[in-house]
Amino acid sequence: MLPTITVDVGTTSVKLCMFDAGGSLRASARISTPTQTDAWGDVYDMDALTAAIEGFIRGLDPKHRAVAQRIAITGVGESGGLVRSDLSLASPMILWHDHRGADYLAHLTAIERQEIYQVTGLPVNANYGLSKVAWAVANADAAEGAQWLNIAEYLAARMTGRRWSEYSLASRTMALDLDGRAWSPEICALVGLDVDVFPPLRTAVDGFAITAEFAREVGLPRDLQVHVAGHDHMVGAVGAELSRGELLNSTGTTEGLLFLRDMPSVDEHSEGSKLSNGISCAGSDFTLFASIPTGGSAFATLQSMLGITASQLSDCISLLHERYLAGAVDLRDIPLVLPQFRGSPPPTKRASARGVIANLRPDTTCEDIVFGCFLGLALQFEDVFELFRTRPDRLKVIGPASANPLWLQLKADLLGIPLSASRFPEVVSRGAQSLASGEQGDWDSCEPADVLVDPGRHAMLSEWRDDIRPQWEYLKDVPA
Repeated sequence: MLPTITVDVGTTSVKLCMFDAGGSLRASARISTPTQTDAWGDVYDMDALTAAIEGFIRGLDPKHRAVAQRIAITGVGESGGLVRSDLSLASPMILWHDHRGADYLAHLTAIERQEIYQVTGLPVNANYGLSKVAWAVANADAAEGAQWLNIAEYLAARMTGRRWSEYSLASRTMALDLDGRAWSPEICALVGLDVDVFPPLRTAVDGFAITAEFAREVGLPRDLQVHVAGHDHMVGAVGAELSRGELLNSTGTTEGLLFLRDMPSVDEHSEGSKLSNGISCAGSDFTLFASIPTGGSAFATLQSMLGITASQLSDCISLLHERYLAGAVDLRDIPLVLPQFRGSPPPTKRASARGVIANLRPDTTCEDIVFGCFLGLALQFEDVFELFRTRPDRLKVIGPASANPLWLQLKADLLGIPLSASRFPEVVSRGAQSLASGEQGDWDSCEPADVLVDPGRHAMLSEWRDDIRPQWEYLKDVPA
């Protein structure tokens, strides 16, 4: 592969890496994603973000900077902002979960919503870019000629002087015609937009050379190329060498489930289940995807709720894992936790949904709540998994969950499906390097470990799930 600097802009943190030609990680850093607050909510702090990226590059060993041939950038799929031709911002860089444009979707009829799903493969939701673009155009200052760029695309534009959109990110805007692989004038018109507000499309393997000014500022070779690798979960599929028939469980702040397909799935079941179709980073496959809003963010919620540190929570998880394997956990003592701490997953996708804890007892402990939370995450995963109506040949796990033995084992035992979990922490970044190098990912290089199903525990959890099912369904319907 080509020596590559990677930038992965996540909801919680930004991962910065330098990989050599053999795919070995030579340098890395992680910073909290810099944000600030405007009148409508949180937005990216672009000065802080660009300063951190440039600082990482300048701080690399000079010999690594000298041989770098690519920068590959990936990010959250639904974030973005309006960018003028001189690359100044005409609007804030809006976060993926921001709903400031929701009013632009409220008037859509049932027929129009169905049309949007048939064309774009996405259920109507204010998370996607289209309503944010409509809001930005209405509120922008001197926005003539401005175009919508995802956060990863904007960072690439600052390095190259070029504005373009990558296919997997474009397929998260709710403005892309999947079959035609082009922006849809008809869908844009539904919210009063002209299709010219979106830039030209390019695949992740097509990059642009950095500007002489940027090369000079950060000390990189002038012929280095910058690639927008794509939507973080989909880039992770490349790093995990995902094949058709396999399921990727990509964990981060949120949790994603992703299948590769040879055509979009826009039938009545997929639409009713609010599954999201897209285009893969390589542009050759379609994707079928579902996102669970609460994934790794549950760690921060538990720390805040229980007043414990990250280290204390990690120790608690390790202890609970040992007790669970030893058969020392009585599920009758465990509270039922519906972990909708950041909204609900498909098929409801309600941003207003809230988490619920039931079956608390006078002797309920912090450990019981932690166990219940991860058991609830596994149960929530199973609910979403069943929407796909497909049993995978293999289930690959990447991201923070790979380092959580309790979360992994509960998921395997509940589903009755063995997992293959990466022990390499930066699979998304390695996928970005693969895309920028024009090569395939390699799952074996991700140091996968098998998490096997124990038949006895599977039977125990299946019985528990059947017992609590009525209460679980009731909790999901509790008004926010």
